[in-house]
Amino acid sequence: MDFSLSPEHKMTQKMVRDFAQKEIAPVIKEYDRKQEPIPFMLKRMGELGILGICFPTRYGGQGMDYLSLGLACEELEAVDSVLRVAMSVHTGLCAMTLFQWGTEEQKRRLLTPIASGAKIGCGAFTESGMGSDVAAMQTSARWDGDAYILNGEKMWISLAGLADYALVTARTDLAAAKPSQALSTFLVDLHSPGVTRGNLHGKLGVRAGSTGWIAFQDVRVPLENRIGEQGEGFKITMSAFDHGRYTVAAGAVGIIRASLAASSVYARERKAFGKPIGEYQLIQQKIAQMAQDYEIARLLYWQVGWMKNLGQRPTLQTSYAKKFATEAAFEAANQAIQVHGAYGFSDEYDLERHLRNSRGAIIYEGSSEIQTLIQAGYALGERTDKPLRCELPAYDEAFWQES
Repeated sequence: MDFSLSPEHKMTQKMVRDFAQKEIAPVIKEYDRKQEPIPFMLKRMGELGILGICFPTRYGGQGMDYLSLGLACEELEAVDSVLRVAMSVHTGLCAMTLFQWGTEEQKRRLLTPIASGAKIGCGAFTESGMGSDVAAMQTSARWDGDAYILNGEKMWISLAGLADYALVTARTDLAAAKPSQALSTFLVDLHSPGVTRGNLHGKLGVRAGSTGWIAFQDVRVPLENRIGEQGEGFKITMSAFDHGRYTVAAGAVGIIRASLAASSVYARERKAFGKPIGEYQLIQQKIAQMAQDYEIARLLYWQVGWMKNLGQRPTLQTSYAKKFATEAAFEAANQAIQVHGAYGFSDEYDLERHLRNSRGAIIYEGSSEIQTLIQAGYALGERTDKPLRCELPAYDEAFWQES
């Protein structure tokens, strides 16, 4: 198992890091305080190819592999979670799911503008009364002659106010033998008649991000925008979560790294009782834990990217990476504030923002409790990966970069 990075991987890291550090870092505090999206962020990410980093060039992507997506997310969230959240919902939930489940015609027509960044996509799965119980969603889509009629409301949707398309799972068969067989998935044009949406404010973290609700009232969705077969919505949604969780895990590693870097610099410079605080064992213990967690979390998400490249389905490994990395990120930011003392409690440093941002990642894309159930299910032999009709394609450099 070779986890070494290629020159192309390192070039990708540098490009994304330069964008995040030079263009976003100088303004993120301002927009976090205002609780407003950064107006140029998505446009620039599209122009630089970040939004479509892991898709074949024939579909508007950059022709890089799945590990490159994780590396990009780490670099982005080292500055702020709002950048990685955009990757999670646009690239992970929406575009990667289209790439996995869409027909060739749908990839050409729908994936291409999203992968290129010409259009912004999001995933609209969560409902106010549903939580983690995907099979219990109430948004419905009934067939009406030549289109589906979509009704319902989705809540806590990232990029809700900015997206052009939403990948929406809805109930299409009330009489299905199993609740999971009652769902289907659609790519919905959010500029369609009957779509309304609004923003949510007062969040603990990711304040510079667009989070909101999307309501559908008799929205007509053409058959050609149904993704997969009718009744496959549960499987499609679960695969979308796998892709999203991968980006969340990789991004959380960026928070650990940023917390470690800031704490190491501060511990060498700040003196107490006549010597740098980094010479005290209690401070060393905190920094050592951050360093250890960074290495573990990074290897976990690298493993997921490597497995995706080989065409393997890493649901369990993604769960390990998501749970460990997000919890470690929260703890790293928390301990980094402790290292910095009162300064860490102010927004003079980025740590208080990292702490607020990291808390949400333990909840969204499948809470830590859900990840525990997934992992226990595999360990007890109660859960296995049954073959899907459509698997995520293995990375093939020639195909990915073919013009």
